[in-house]
This record gives sequence, C-alpha cells and structure tokens, in this order.
Amino acid sequence: MRLTFLGTGTSFGVPQIGCDCPVCRSPDPRDKRTRSGAVVQDGGSTVLIDTPPELRLQLVAGGFSNIDAVAYTHEHADHINGIDDLRLFSIRRRRPLPVYGPRETLDRLRRAFDYIFDDSVLPYEGTSKPTLEIHEVEPGRAVSMAGVEALPLSFRHGHLRVFGYRFGKLAYLTDVKAIPDAERDQLRGLEVLVVNALWWRPHPTHLSIPEAVAAAQAIGARRTVLTHLTHETGHAELAARLPPGIEPGYDGQVLEIPL
Repeated sequence: MRLTFLGTGTSFGVPQIGCDCPVCRSPDPRDKRTRSGAVVQDGGSTVLIDTPPELRLQLVAGGFSNIDAVAYTHEHADHINGIDDLRLFSIRRRRPLPVYGPRETLDRLRRAFDYIFDDSVLPYEGTSKPTLEIHEVEPGRAVSMAGVEALPLSFRHGHLRVFGYRFGKLAYLTDVKAIPDAERDQLRGLEVLVVNALWWRPHPTHLSIPEAVAAAQAIGARRTVLTHLTHETGHAELAARLPPGIEPGYDGQVLEIPL
C-alpha cells in the first residue's frame, strides 16, 4: 500500500497571502504547503482523500492519471472545493465516479455543487460536469472503495463530525480535536498514522502539536506523520523538535506501508 500526500497545509496554505514570515519566505520546498489531501493506492486501485482547492495542480505534480474512488472527511471548503476537477476522471471512466463520506458532508456537496448532482442540469454541448455516485458511510462499518478496504471512524471537529479512515495498517486522520478511547482502540496495530497537528498552542477544533504527539504515542503506530500544518512551524525546525517515530509530512511525500 502507498500513501502520497497531495497537500499538508491548513485552509490558508503556506505561504499565506501577504505574509513575510520566515516560513512563508523559506526556500525549503517542504515549507510550501497546499491544502490537505492524499491518495491511497492498493491492489491496483487509487482512492483520493478529499478534493482540496489545488487538486488539479496536486494531481499533476504527483503524476496521477487515474482515480477510482473519493473518500471525504468533512465539508469544510479547504477539503471539498476542488470537486470540479473530478470531471476528467468520470469522463475517462465513462461511468460515475464513486464518492464516499459522512451523510452531512454529502448533503453539503449536493447543496453547494447542485449543478453536479441535479440531473436536470445538463452540460452544454462540448462541455462536461463531474458524474459522481454517492455512497454514505457509517463509522465503525467497513466499506470497500474500488476494492480498497476502509474503516471509517468518527471524530469531533468543532460543531462538525469529521471522518478519519483506516486502510489496513494505515490510518489518515485530519481536522480532529481529540481521539477518544473507543476510536483509539480501533487504531491499534498501525504501521503508519497520519494525524493533524496545527501549531504548538491549543486550538478549539484541531489537535495542537503536543496533543497530536500525545495521541500518537498512546496509539503506538510505528511511524506517525503530522499534517494540516501552518506557517508557524517550518519543516526542519519542527522535525528537530519531535520525538523519535514522529515527523512532519510535506507535499508530495510518498510512504510505503507494508501489508
């Protein structure tokens, strides 16, 4: 199994618009962070996690030409607003692209992008729109996404419910504020844990870096990679401050996960 980070930044991205801080001016390519998303590849199938605003650029940079399914975590703009870039994949498939996620996230997609889901809205001749097939998933109930087995898990993100996904020995969690005992038990035996870590100080809806480290150590994955990072933490500096087995992720990073 392979995980590719498309983006590892927060909703502002890094560099932030108009910011002159050292991280935003950094020449280190690992400090250029687009909005968070990832790709899981297993058994010849490719599952996209979220559709961030830079999706087209991210997929081109990663060399991806095929997507077999999409797994959404939640409904915030930085995780859904690249949805129109799915057009190409449904055109190439010549059939709908399956999309999975929590009920409220799928409802938001239907409202915010009604032209996609309203069958009465037909593209003009010579144009196109994404053709998507909606699949509501429930926490704790395993689902096959184009042949890739996934276990959805539910967490809190402010007033929202956000889903993380376990794929075998890999788990991808973003925008979570805490990992309760029941969900932690379902994350035992991981090779790789991906978890959000906003910055060093507390935040009301995201894990801070110390909270993410504590959660990772409680789960006990062999390797933990932090994502959804801000311009307050440069890659090299953060890497030097983290304990063994925990590291910051970066855009374009590829992880191989043993079965």
